[in-house]
Amino acid sequence: MQAATPASSVVIARWAAVISLIALILLGLVWELWLAPTGRGTLALKVLPLCIPLAGLLKSRMYTYRWLSLMVWLYFTEGVVRAWSDKAPGNWLALLEVLLCIVLFVACTFHIRLRLKHAKALPANPEEPTTRPAP
Repeated sequence: MQAATPASSVVIARWAAVISLIALILLGLVWELWLAPTGRGTLALKVLPLCIPLAGLLKSRMYTYRWLSLMVWLYFTEGVVRAWSDKAPGNWLALLEVLLCIVLFVACTFHIRLRLKHAKALPANPEEPTTRPAP
């Protein structure tokens, strides 16, 4: 049996999510270690939770897209707070974090919706029975 190929829009949404997640990880590291470090750079550890879903996104696991779309709001909130309270260049980096969070959320949401829509559009396997056998 041949596996169904995902629609190009699903692939685009997947790569948008992967790229924005990687950009968010890199931004967090560069921000806290070189551009506008706070303290001894220990805030760079905030990117560790973002590394966990990367494997799930690359493997197109639907569950990962779902919980990442919720987890990203923590980083969005941090970006909004720091954009309001930090001085330059930290506030500009925080605005970039907010933008990347929005892109990641939208990409995850579109990926989920498009995959579900694509799955419903696939024809049923003719080899599988559509009704259960009578007892």
